[in-house]
Amino acid sequence: MSAEWEISPGQKGKAAYGTLLEPPALFINRELSWIEFNRRVLEEAMDTSHPLLERVKFLSIFSNNLDEFFMIRVSGLRRQLVRGVREAPPDGMSPSQQLTEIHRILEPLLALQTDLWHRDFLHRLGDAGIHVHPYLELSDDQKTQLREFFIKEIFPVLTPLAFDIAHPFPFISNLSLNLAMTIRDPVSGKEHFARLKIPTDLFPRLVRVPDKENLEPDGRSLVFLEEVIAANLDLLFPGHLVTEVFPFRITRDADFEIEEDEASDLLTTIEDSIELRRIGSPVRVEVATGMSEKTCMMIGKKLALPSETFYRMHPPLGMADLSFLSLIDQPNLRDVPFMPSLPPFLENGDQIFAHIRQKDIMLFHPYESFTPVITFLRQAAHDPDVLAIKITLYRVGRNSPIVETLLEARENGKAVAAVIELKARFDEENNITWARALERAGVHVVYGLPGLKVHAKICTVVRREKEGIRSYVHMGTGNYNVGTSRTYTDFGFFTADPLVGADAADLFNSLTGGAKISEFRKLLVSPVTIRTGILSRIEREIERHRKSGDGCIIFKLNALVDRECISALYRASQAGVEVILQVRGICCLRPGIKGVSENIRVSSIVGRFLEHSRLYYFRNGGEDEILIGSADLMPRNLDRRVEVLFPVEDTIIKKGLLTLILPVHLNDNTKSRILSQDGTYSRAIREPDKPAVNAQEWCISHRGEWQYEARRP
Repeated sequence: MSAEWEISPGQKGKAAYGTLLEPPALFINRELSWIEFNRRVLEEAMDTSHPLLERVKFLSIFSNNLDEFFMIRVSGLRRQLVRGVREAPPDGMSPSQQLTEIHRILEPLLALQTDLWHRDFLHRLGDAGIHVHPYLELSDDQKTQLREFFIKEIFPVLTPLAFDIAHPFPFISNLSLNLAMTIRDPVSGKEHFARLKIPTDLFPRLVRVPDKENLEPDGRSLVFLEEVIAANLDLLFPGHLVTEVFPFRITRDADFEIEEDEASDLLTTIEDSIELRRIGSPVRVEVATGMSEKTCMMIGKKLALPSETFYRMHPPLGMADLSFLSLIDQPNLRDVPFMPSLPPFLENGDQIFAHIRQKDIMLFHPYESFTPVITFLRQAAHDPDVLAIKITLYRVGRNSPIVETLLEARENGKAVAAVIELKARFDEENNITWARALERAGVHVVYGLPGLKVHAKICTVVRREKEGIRSYVHMGTGNYNVGTSRTYTDFGFFTADPLVGADAADLFNSLTGGAKISEFRKLLVSPVTIRTGILSRIEREIERHRKSGDGCIIFKLNALVDRECISALYRASQAGVEVILQVRGICCLRPGIKGVSENIRVSSIVGRFLEHSRLYYFRNGGEDEILIGSADLMPRNLDRRVEVLFPVEDTIIKKGLLTLILPVHLNDNTKSRILSQDGTYSRAIREPDKPAVNAQEWCISHRGEWQYEARRP
């Protein structure tokens, strides 16, 4: 492929060090940068080039992202506010200022979200034969059928809870959808409030509506569950009038803290702590527009929440549930499916170890299949020459062929060790289940390390061969998770390099046995060497640029937050080094500041797949160096997690990355946005005489070919 972008010499001019700006002005706030990322997700929902149900998917993702943002990030800010935390982030914003800005920026975004659903999606879905009806627009016969369904199926599980002097305010669990009702006694005229939880855990959020003619559910006509319930409240409150009914939803603090030093059993402690998510302090209340001020004040008073935690929205609330529409079988409304490519040697059924011995192998998921990773472990599980398997597991998934293969290996007498990170947020329950299953099978299970999360993606197979013991290592940027391998872009790497194998052995010894390793041969490992390794390479690039004038740094990653790394990149820019960053999510660096970052360009791709790979490139005076791995440049990744970056040294793989994969992503003018100095993003401008470049679509059409193309002269 011929790409417009190339790794070109950096600008030759040298800027003077130092700036008149105060340090906080050099940084974008982390939380506001994240909101800008989620804005880009919403923009994908607005993009009519996507098939309709894919657009609905983005709308659902936008809402789900916000739920997690409030459960983790906003709850953290509120805790800081309560505790009087004085240490400000690099941008200098206090917790109070951040909360105010979050509310200000989100309100119009939420209005845009609901407007998109009502003014665009409902009509387009209807035109496509998928009808989401307002309950009031249904025919009398349809309402009668739904009332019968309500009586038989829904009514028995509902529990309306009144609250007054004799009835305390009911507990409202995290992210549950509820109806707030005002009930009046027609005789006495007295009113009281009641709350009803919508049982979305027992019934689909969207209920199938009987067809108007034959009154049989057709699967393409739907109505929201809460509307069916609201229309039949007279059966729950006989002899009373329901004068007001509106949905509302509460988000609670889900970022529980574990005192590991005081925990005698980490697994049991985390298991007990998961319950805290349901009962954590409330941080957000979503209420339907039209709810009376009296009802809002009552909810706020009972929950001890200020008015700025309330978000008035036009229903439906909780749009993450729109993912239900993905179950509708209508392929013409979805992305065209494709089959990830397989390496030819796997198609022939060859043993994977022989190919890894010959040369390093790199896969680019989801364009290239995750099957080789499963095959690697499956062949190891059944190979009589394999002695041991060691692996780190962060997000495994519910039905995991990886774990099943580890169980097979144990049944076949292999020594198996699994480092399972029980603290992987929102995956704790899955990981606990698998940890217990592996332990029962005799696998050596380690639950991470005290004070650190094990986020590294690495697996070692130890094999006895004629030449002696050899280690085969797989490393990557993504989890050992088949599900996410289809929707996240990630690099996976196989090698039999003995030095990498020795590093992997040292790493696992430190994880399972507590060995203290201060340096590694080829790998960079946090919290020990990644920060110093990245910073020293940036400084090396500055020095090489002073000599040759061709300094160039390219990072492709998920998040850039770390103040020290950002400052180092500013120094590189001031020295004239060309700095090209592609940061999918949060970026706290401000590009384009005169005298500081005018040599830095930042882009972000949000598209069909979640960009998840991390790659660090340094021109190094013509001796190109590439590092790939699990770590983003965030304080948590560098200081509070076990992460691995590994070098790419194979000349063909390196050429493929530098002449094909990186250029097509950096040249994307379809799904790429460019970060401005003020923290906002704008679509990359495509010049009239230039072809459209969609990096993800290019990778689909060239899946499995990029390394072969790199072999051409």
